[in-house]
Amino acid sequence: MAVFHPFKAIRPIPEHAADVAALPYDVMSSAEAREMAQGNPYSFLHVDKAEIDLDESVDLYADEVYAKAKENLEKLETDGICKQDPTACFYIYRQTMNGRSQTGVVGCASIDDYINNEIKKHELTRADKEADRIRHVDTCNANTGPIFLCYRSNERLNEIISAWKQSHTPVYDFISTGNVGNTVWVVDDAAVIAEMSALFEKSGSFYIADGHHRCASAVNVGKKRREAKPDYDGTEEFNFFLAVLFPQQDLEIMDYNRVIADLNGYTEAQFMEKLGEVFEIEDAPASPYKPEQKHSFGMLLGDKWYKLVTKPAYIDESDPVKQLDVSILQDYVIAPILGIDDPRRDKRIDFIGGIRGLGELEKRVHSDMCLAFSMYPTTMDDLFDIADSGAIMPPKSTWFEPKLLSGLFIHRLS
Repeated sequence: MAVFHPFKAIRPIPEHAADVAALPYDVMSSAEAREMAQGNPYSFLHVDKAEIDLDESVDLYADEVYAKAKENLEKLETDGICKQDPTACFYIYRQTMNGRSQTGVVGCASIDDYINNEIKKHELTRADKEADRIRHVDTCNANTGPIFLCYRSNERLNEIISAWKQSHTPVYDFISTGNVGNTVWVVDDAAVIAEMSALFEKSGSFYIADGHHRCASAVNVGKKRREAKPDYDGTEEFNFFLAVLFPQQDLEIMDYNRVIADLNGYTEAQFMEKLGEVFEIEDAPASPYKPEQKHSFGMLLGDKWYKLVTKPAYIDESDPVKQLDVSILQDYVIAPILGIDDPRRDKRIDFIGGIRGLGELEKRVHSDMCLAFSMYPTTMDDLFDIADSGAIMPPKSTWFEPKLLSGLFIHRLS
């Protein structure tokens, strides 16, 4: 059973919520962040990507970048733009995009639950990416970006959340980048908080949907604080990290598509012959073509779209990882035919989130790439099954939208 508890959030005053809130640090470059924050001194990008306030010659991982992040975070408080709630609360956070809403609860999860695998993972993390956020969290003495968690739905929790939204006025309600609606309610009733906490503990394990690096970094900072305070009793805030917890039925995974730079020395005819060993190949019924079911793919080669349907011999339904479409494509095409064994680091492959549309695949194939695959999305059941088995998904298996905004909730570690 995983723990989820309330906390005293540092958060923007209502009239500045839209000014402060920003997309997460890892979905943009420094140059893009500079442009997005231009003219807005309150943007949380000044905290999450503090290099934008320094000369462009400064290394992204220089000490002064982290020091500037801390300075900017503290300034939001001293200037009265952000204030800390006097009592520990939960926060209901609803995002609405393209007519679909997802509603989660903002609170704090336990680093012990992560360590003991009550918070389940489905991706590997890279030490260099962790190191950056470890320094950021430790220097700022705060979790500045929430981890995107999910759980198997609990009907009573759904009822409580729905009732609270209907009977209380939201503290924030604004539209952010990408025309995403963001609405927040503060749950400050002690009895309701206690019931919610108990219900979360009965909901079983939590699952990381997005933010594996941020989560690992937050946990490592907590472990570091424990080493510095060997007499800790487990109630200190550094034993917990900021998260938003969503029920399974509210979430939708989008397709995560692939573009390839070359055919690894094959002619188009030779490549199509090799491909025909694994797939039934036909002209796509639409251009561009988005797969309509699992184990089928769209492929753009040159100016022509094809539909690929995996032959039964290449589908291993007994293995939750091998039966994934991303695995089938990697194991039988991208690695053995195209020669890309390490898609995390090979420059010949790139990944395009479904939010950017299939037009982006066509744009890339007609510019710097020669081949694209459109994917059928991984499902939430796939994510749960793989995480429960202790296995790891291939790189770039899931794409969630909308992204959780940073700056609306800050969790101080001490």
